[in-house]
Amino acid sequence: MATTEFDTTLPSIRQVQNWIKQKPTVELKLVTGDLITGKIFWQDVNCVCILDGNSEQITIWKQAIAYMRPQSETVLERGLVPRDAKVEVANLNS
Repeated sequence: MATTEFDTTLPSIRQVQNWIKQKPTVELKLVTGDLITGKIFWQDVNCVCILDGNSEQITIWKQAIAYMRPQSETVLERGLVPRDAKVEVANLNS
């Protein structure tokens, strides 16, 4: 049975609430393997709502989420790496 009380003392709830206020682009990896990116619009006890790149709302059941994390765009925002750049990692042990 689903919990009916929204417990704002939980760190996970507070973290998502901060993302709602700060509006970073967030990656949500679903248990199906799908990756959804967007800004978190709202959350309740059971779901989160994401605004995708087209400002369309996607409601996702929290049970379907494997993990959430903000995208790190610092390097892209500063123009240090072109958006279409391909990066290779050197093997220093060979």
